[in-house]
Amino acid sequence: METGTCHENDAQKTGETIKIPERLLKRDQARLEEAERRKDVKESQAVTEEKSDFFSTTFQSEKASIEELLSNCTETNRENATQVLEEATVKMQQLQKFLNDSLMFLTPYELRQAQATLQALQSSITDKREDVLPKKKFAFKSRNVKSKTPSSSIAELPKSTSKIDTVEKVTVNQAQCGFSHLDSQVVIKSADEIQQRDVLLSHLTNCKVRLLGSPSTLHIKHVRDCEILCGPVSSSVFVDQCTGSTLVFPCQQLRTHNTKDTRIYLHVTSRAIIEDCQGVSFAPFNWTYSNLDADFALSGLDPNRNNWDQVDDFNWLAAGTQSPNWTVIPECDRKTSWDELIPSAE
Repeated sequence: METGTCHENDAQKTGETIKIPERLLKRDQARLEEAERRKDVKESQAVTEEKSDFFSTTFQSEKASIEELLSNCTETNRENATQVLEEATVKMQQLQKFLNDSLMFLTPYELRQAQATLQALQSSITDKREDVLPKKKFAFKSRNVKSKTPSSSIAELPKSTSKIDTVEKVTVNQAQCGFSHLDSQVVIKSADEIQQRDVLLSHLTNCKVRLLGSPSTLHIKHVRDCEILCGPVSSSVFVDQCTGSTLVFPCQQLRTHNTKDTRIYLHVTSRAIIEDCQGVSFAPFNWTYSNLDADFALSGLDPNRNNWDQVDDFNWLAAGTQSPNWTVIPECDRKTSWDELIPSAE
């Protein structure tokens, strides 16, 4: 009996009697992994909150600085007003770039609020410029030779062919920043006319449009069978009621509504949004012109960040399934060259 008892005591000391069941080991490992994951999430959240607080503080400080500059800009000293407005514009561009660089950790609400603030500031700068700076006088010159370098021009677009012939140019209403109610025209606006301004294109049919420069926002409404190319847009492009057209532009955000059978060659630093759209297709922005790099710098957009194929369809909520309302244009079907519509210098 004593010998048996000794063997039992020896057995209790062996690995078999103290071996931990595998299921307990897995449970303990899962618990440790979950604790580590929660720790990482907590640390990441703390970093994100810290970055968000820094963004909010810096953004509000720069906003207040711009507002103070505008409050000190008066009509009594036009030379000083010009310098102040230039400084405010530069600060505005820097603030736009700061927002673009902070997109990764901002919530959708914070992004919308910041964009609304930038839009309000841009409107304030535009209003102040119109209030305190003298308006440029415009007059026709009596010349027999047709000018080939108008700052803004319209030309007849032949309906029977895609090739654009040389035709007589006429001036556009200089008070309006954009074009409206045109059919089969070639229309151009220069950087001096649209730089950091809101531009509206509406009720256009079979037109070719070139916007050379960096507008603040771009609105495209009620257009059909048009080709619209625009330089970098500092904030948003809004498209509504567009059919059978080709749109080409860089922007910070794109919102497209009620649009059908339209191709968009896009550079966007945040997201593209479509709603109530069908047959919309996307490809990366590929237009170039002489001052494109300078206009990118002026807009505050990052030329190296392009989310052209990241499209949110508000009418398609099936996660993990491609929306039938938009597609990517195959590389073999993408347009790679664009008509040169800019008149050459005489």
